[in-house]
Amino acid sequence: MPDRGGGPSGPRIRVGRPSRRVRTLLMTLGVLAVLAMLFVMFAGFWTDWLWYRSVDYSSVFTTTLGTKIGLFAVFGVLMALAVGTNIWLAHRLRPPLSAMSMEQQSLDRYRMSIAPYKKWVLLAVTSLVGLVAGASAAGQWRTWLQWVNGVSFGQRDPQFHKDISFYTFDLPWYRFLLSFGFAAAVLSLIAAALVHYLYGGLRLTSPGGRATAAATGHLSVLLGVFVTLKAVAYWLDRYGLAVKSSGLKSTEGWTGLRYVDANAYLPAKTILFIIALICAVLFFATLWRRTWQLPVIGFGLMVLSAVLIGGLYPAIVQKFQVQPNEQAKEAPYIKKNITATREAYGIDGSEVTDYVGKSDLKGKSQQDKERLRAAADSTASIRLLDPNIVSPTFQQLQQVKGYYQFPSTLDVDRYKVDGKEQDTVIGLRELNINGIPERNWINDHFKYTHGYGAITAKGTTAVGEGDPAFTERDLPTKGALGKYEQRVYYGEKTTQYSIVGGPQKELDYSGDKGEKSYSYEGRSGVSLANPVNRAAYAVAFGEPQILYSGAIGDGSRILYNRTPKERVESVAPWLTIDGDAYPAVVDGRIQWIVDAYTTTNGYPYASRTTLGDTTADSLTTGQRAVVAQQNQVNYIRNSVKATVDAYDGTVKLYQWDTKDPVLKTWMKAFPGTVKAKSEISAGLLDHLRYPQDLFKVQRELLTRYHVTNPGTFYTGSERWQVPDDPTNKSGNAVPPYYLSMRMPGQPAPAFSLTTTFTPKARENLGAFMAVDADAKSSGYGKIRILKLPSETTTSGPQQVQSKFNGDPEIANKINILKRGDSEIEYGNLLTVPLDDGLLYVEPVYVRGAGSNFPRLKKVLVTYGDKTAFEDDLGKALDAVFEVKSPAPGSTPPPTTGTTPPVSENPTVKQAVKDAQDAFDAGQKALENKDWAAYGKAQQDLKAALDRIAKAEAAAPAGAKPGS
Repeated sequence: MPDRGGGPSGPRIRVGRPSRRVRTLLMTLGVLAVLAMLFVMFAGFWTDWLWYRSVDYSSVFTTTLGTKIGLFAVFGVLMALAVGTNIWLAHRLRPPLSAMSMEQQSLDRYRMSIAPYKKWVLLAVTSLVGLVAGASAAGQWRTWLQWVNGVSFGQRDPQFHKDISFYTFDLPWYRFLLSFGFAAAVLSLIAAALVHYLYGGLRLTSPGGRATAAATGHLSVLLGVFVTLKAVAYWLDRYGLAVKSSGLKSTEGWTGLRYVDANAYLPAKTILFIIALICAVLFFATLWRRTWQLPVIGFGLMVLSAVLIGGLYPAIVQKFQVQPNEQAKEAPYIKKNITATREAYGIDGSEVTDYVGKSDLKGKSQQDKERLRAAADSTASIRLLDPNIVSPTFQQLQQVKGYYQFPSTLDVDRYKVDGKEQDTVIGLRELNINGIPERNWINDHFKYTHGYGAITAKGTTAVGEGDPAFTERDLPTKGALGKYEQRVYYGEKTTQYSIVGGPQKELDYSGDKGEKSYSYEGRSGVSLANPVNRAAYAVAFGEPQILYSGAIGDGSRILYNRTPKERVESVAPWLTIDGDAYPAVVDGRIQWIVDAYTTTNGYPYASRTTLGDTTADSLTTGQRAVVAQQNQVNYIRNSVKATVDAYDGTVKLYQWDTKDPVLKTWMKAFPGTVKAKSEISAGLLDHLRYPQDLFKVQRELLTRYHVTNPGTFYTGSERWQVPDDPTNKSGNAVPPYYLSMRMPGQPAPAFSLTTTFTPKARENLGAFMAVDADAKSSGYGKIRILKLPSETTTSGPQQVQSKFNGDPEIANKINILKRGDSEIEYGNLLTVPLDDGLLYVEPVYVRGAGSNFPRLKKVLVTYGDKTAFEDDLGKALDAVFEVKSPAPGSTPPPTTGTTPPVSENPTVKQAVKDAQDAFDAGQKALENKDWAAYGKAQQDLKAALDRIAKAEAAAPAGAKPGS
């Protein structure tokens, strides 16, 4: 800039306007920034829409989005209109002249500065409050859908005799409307008061009246609206007492009316409702009387009444009527709470049976001991393979490649082996992204895309040196499952996105002839052939290479949201998902089975529970997910069984509980999303089971609500607790165990989910609980509880574990097992009711210093005062019941599959071991591509099998030395 002359302060530099080119550049950059922001918003919306369309649940996306937009628009506009109208009205009612005072002179500056922009200020304020109110209302989409689609429960609450749907579907919506009304009234009152003050309608220090007649009338009406809403709140509070949580001795989590609620708070709320209505009328009357005297008196009366009637009076009733005889006063209300809680959690059909719990073998004849020994085989298929421990063993023996992995906790299911149903431990060989030999974008997302195969093992048997008896093994797998689609594109460990089906081939698996490539043929995922889609996903995933990579072309599809839990949660956001999805091979496909729950927090009189707390146990510390961590509910049903196909990710929801009104409500809101129960195939039904998280919620409630007598419930003398897991030092609850067993009174063993209880603050056994977990069973969901006498001294899980650890002979054997820095791991401590007593069985694993994976080495068994620590279950049971095993060559008694038949022929035992070792050596040689070692292993295997065949041929009729 040229010098325009100087002065005392030196030359002045004048900055001119930016050049046209700079202005154009700045404008262009601004437009591009806005477009970029809009495209980022569009990318999130567009990719969500594409994903929902790809899984055929676009109606969920449109219904949810439409509901949110509708609520946002309606309530945003209502709030903007309410506040804007009152601002406009306050401005219109302003006095023509302001009093001459310092206060008004100061306000003149603000009035003058606002005057040119009054419309813009009004628009800005109303837009802001409208946006905030609309966003808040959009979050109520579940409440709205339940209210507008709610169906009747067909049951009425015991206090107000309203259908339970009023509390679960209607009352939450009414409360939202009430809170919205309060917000609108308060914001309108504040805005109107500010405008009246700014324009002289309200005066704080000016001479004369403090408010003009117009301002007085306007604000009185708004206060009248507020007090009217308060009257409505008092009326709704009456019904809210039925779902109110409060404290009562021995009843944490108590919900519903108590004596003081029914006899003090309820009438107080009614009286306060009437007073509030009168007070509101007085405020409205100010339009004619133009004085605050009566409304202020009325409002003061309402506040005083709230303190005296709503607070002091109930406290007096509690102190002088209830506390002196609380048990008698609260008994009718405790009874209502017990009934409602048992109904709400589905435990009202629990069958409690007194059980002796004594298991004394002293004085029993040898015949009785042999009968008990036989009963131990027929009562339960005792699972020795602990799915919580043997994952490293599966990993070591069946991982095959470093880029595969098994979950840290495997699952228990049932499969037919040799025509007989067998408790089976199963795990999928999923992709381990961290095990890829060379990490780069192509390998992570294009080449290594899926796991391969389901690995299964008998739950009741170990072979060789304590390894699992695999019934499906190797890569590709072969065994009892037959032919099925083995590729696992969707799984619990599959969290990264993959791009498949395009020009870049995938690694299928490494076999005998090297690596096999594959190109995905499923219909899953979203097509990336469209450049708009590619750009949207590049933005959504923050990966620009998606936009321009040559590895993407015709046929390329992107797979994401790949865990079963997140897929079901996405297509059914109104369901609560169980923490443990489990795989099953069904009709030639691997299907993830996901249990889902409908819940509510508004079941009258039913006590609440926090799902995250009640479903936590010793396995939820990093191994297994916890359901809905902070959700507080007081009603739960396993209403939906969902499946997720491990190959193409197809999600199917099946109606399981056909009577649940909450599910019926959601099915009305999202028609066509849930299939009928009749569409569940027979193959799928074989693998459905009672869910663990529901069982854990129910067992926690049953620690208190197994008692139905109000007096006993109040004293808490019969309270139980879930014991800590004795097999580890976590200090967390023992997990429930799946086990095929027969409860007393059952005609045959059934696949069950079991747990134990101890009395509160004691370690002896208080009760044993089992639920029929087989979905095919007519007794599915039946809860049976064996209640031991209160004065029982029957050992609980912690005491049994202490007995094991404290036995000198067992301790000596354990020390021997620990040689060479080996580690001992205790498996699941299983409890089985047997002949009025309780049989405890615990497998003991040894993790060798060199092998670094656990192998089943010993079995601990106790019954009464007898304890055994043997190499296998059969020997341990023989030792406990003092029964000798059949002599070699004799015909063994019939078995139920509980214990593996063990040959007493040393030649056969050695041959079986040699065959297993040769097979393992062959598999290892295949992995290392050592063909010489593989050939030698095959020769050794053939020689071992020939020795077994020769021994069988030489055995007497009826004997099977090789079995």
